Amino acid sequence: MGRLPAAGFRTLMEALKYCVLLHDARTYEILWANRAACELLGWTVDELKPLKAPDMSKNARQYSRELGHRWLGQAARHGISATEWCYRSRSGEEILTEAIAIRVALPARTVVMVQFRDIAEEKAVRRDLSRTESRLRAFLSGLAEGIVVLDDADRVVFASESAARLLGGDLHGADFTGYCRDGPVPDREGRYRFAAPGDEPRWYAATCQYIEIESDLHGRMLLFYDITDRVRAEEEHRRDTQRLNHLARNNAMGDMAMAIAHEVSQPLAAAYNFVEGARGRLGGGDEAVAWGLDNAVRQIERARRILGSLRGYVGRLEQSEQLADLNAIVRDCAYFIELRAREHAVAVEYGLTGEPLPVLCENVLIGQVVMNLAFNAVDEMAGWPEAEREVRVTTRRGGDGSAVLEVRDQGNGPPPGDRIFDGVFTSKENGSGIGLALSHRIITRHGGRLETGANQPRGAVFRFTLPMAVPGR
Repeated sequence: MGRLPAAGFRTLMEALKYCVLLHDARTYEILWANRAACELLGWTVDELKPLKAPDMSKNARQYSRELGHRWLGQAARHGISATEWCYRSRSGEEILTEAIAIRVALPARTVVMVQFRDIAEEKAVRRDLSRTESRLRAFLSGLAEGIVVLDDADRVVFASESAARLLGGDLHGADFTGYCRDGPVPDREGRYRFAAPGDEPRWYAATCQYIEIESDLHGRMLLFYDITDRVRAEEEHRRDTQRLNHLARNNAMGDMAMAIAHEVSQPLAAAYNFVEGARGRLGGGDEAVAWGLDNAVRQIERARRILGSLRGYVGRLEQSEQLADLNAIVRDCAYFIELRAREHAVAVEYGLTGEPLPVLCENVLIGQVVMNLAFNAVDEMAGWPEAEREVRVTTRRGGDGSAVLEVRDQGNGPPPGDRIFDGVFTSKENGSGIGLALSHRIITRHGGRLETGANQPRGAVFRFTLPMAVPGR
């Protein structure tokens, strides 16, 4: 090519902002450079012509003369070849460029035209963007809060890694209404329960706002974080407060019980004396009247024993225990259970062990537990057809050497939940729920357990166990 290009072609090439170098397609020598290339590299065209790759390239293996010739050779053979090439200017400045070599067949010879531009600043911007994106991704993935963006149809168009971790699975494209357990998708700040279909819901605090980031991401953004532990703690605190209030009421009832026991004991003693006097004057008279007076005495004696035990139970923490036979306690209670059962036409069957079941206990208090469980069973059966009204009271020796009493009915089954012994539960219209709570406390203080379960084929069974005592110890 010994001559410069035609005037029009030269003017056009000189106006380009892209840098252009022309190389001989066979020897790879520089034939010509446009103004942009000369200004960037700091050489004139005549100064560029004798230069070789080591003279104008960064001193690094990937910019060696051999690799430069290989790159130009690929363009000469295949028509085009692109690479990143780091040129070195006359002042020693290293310039990273994006370079494209294109084979061009001119009338005089075939050349390789190299177009290149400075991309150092662009690369730096890309590195900064990549670093920022990586940091943002790491930040979002490490968030405790989940972020989802929903379109107008409540479908997820964006979900952070933390959101996928909190709710599980791939959220992108999912219908978020399927994750909301308290109704529609939240549209305001509040507490909500979220969970993937089939999973156990958890509590989340959520906020909602509309966002629009350019044209590719817009919709409602939900930001939510798990507060399940906090909600459970608040619920437990609320229950504790209820229990404390309940215990305070029980303490007040204890004070009233002491006062009632003191006031009632005197009229009971007087009534006992009057009945004894009437029975003495009756002599061998009417047997029906004598039977009534005998039962009145038994009821008064029972009331006096209950009051005495109540004073001891409420007035001090230590137990007044004695060795007793659990079967004997049940037999003592049978009379009063039968009175309650006849009132409701309920049949009561007993299945007591033939051998004694010795326990160390306050027998009046254990008797109260037996009667309370039996009375509850009788009251439960009172609403059923008369032919089905049956309650069964049994005792047995437990596998762990304990004494076991069970009261079975054929009613509606065991009460729901696990709080029937905390003084809050009752199924009776006018009940206070204290009977089961006191029974549980009495059995627990005696080292036993009170529990409930399902009877077969229908109804409930209430069971308590007490440690067996060894006579003589």
